[in-house]
Amino acid sequence: MDRINIKRLTVFGTLIIIVSFCYDVSSQDYRILVTNDDGIDSPLLHNLVANLASLSEVEIVVAAPDQNQSGSSQSSIGGPLVVEKVSLDGANEAYSVSGRPADAVRFAVVQLQHRNKFDLVISGINRGANVGNVSHLSGTVGAAMEAVYHGLPAIAVSQEVTGVDTDTSSQFILQIVKRYRSFGAPQGVVIAINIPGGDLKGVAVRAMGDSYLKTESYTPKVDSEGRSYFERERTIFQSTNSSTDTYAYQRGFITVTPLDFDWTAHSMIEDIQTWDLVLP
Repeated sequence: MDRINIKRLTVFGTLIIIVSFCYDVSSQDYRILVTNDDGIDSPLLHNLVANLASLSEVEIVVAAPDQNQSGSSQSSIGGPLVVEKVSLDGANEAYSVSGRPADAVRFAVVQLQHRNKFDLVISGINRGANVGNVSHLSGTVGAAMEAVYHGLPAIAVSQEVTGVDTDTSSQFILQIVKRYRSFGAPQGVVIAINIPGGDLKGVAVRAMGDSYLKTESYTPKVDSEGRSYFERERTIFQSTNSSTDTYAYQRGFITVTPLDFDWTAHSMIEDIQTWDLVLP
């Protein structure tokens, strides 16, 4: 066989390998990790998984706390995890994790990615809004932030406690998932979604702002065994700042808010540099 034919065969063989590789990559399912902070038994999580499962060529893995962990932010139990494999309709795999939402995400990222990374992490659907400064306390947002910490794009989705069609919330998220699949997902950012109750007015992209939940007092009480405790009483405040997600949410808009890790008050940096701080 002459040298030219050998070269042609080599090039042809290389092309076959490249085409086969591209086919394998493109035919892989879109892998979605679903978590929450209300716990593995939350019907809102189950609704989201069922709706995601309606998409073609998706692989859904669920890793969620074994019980309600609301308000845990991005905290960790810092100890051993008890992980139980469970059955959940629509999920390819599902795990109950005896930790916080961030623990569940961390476990999934380290133990369940196998040879294929997750393409997206979705935290929710949470029962109760996470707009404004409440977002810092949210286990739903904390789980999504844990995903971003590990280099994965994430969505945190919450809805009002009453007056919401959960299918509507899930279908809204499917819009974003389809967009991510077509155009790619933003890196290093959590997209926080909040769906209010009642008649929806539209979609508003807003910055996080306002503390709409405030603790007004603690009322002393006694339980059935004679032990004293204090029960928190909170008040909901109406936002007056039209630039915030809280304002838009309270007026019936689905809010979309991009969040990241940087809590730096950049406006203070130059001022602090003038303080002439020195080593003690």
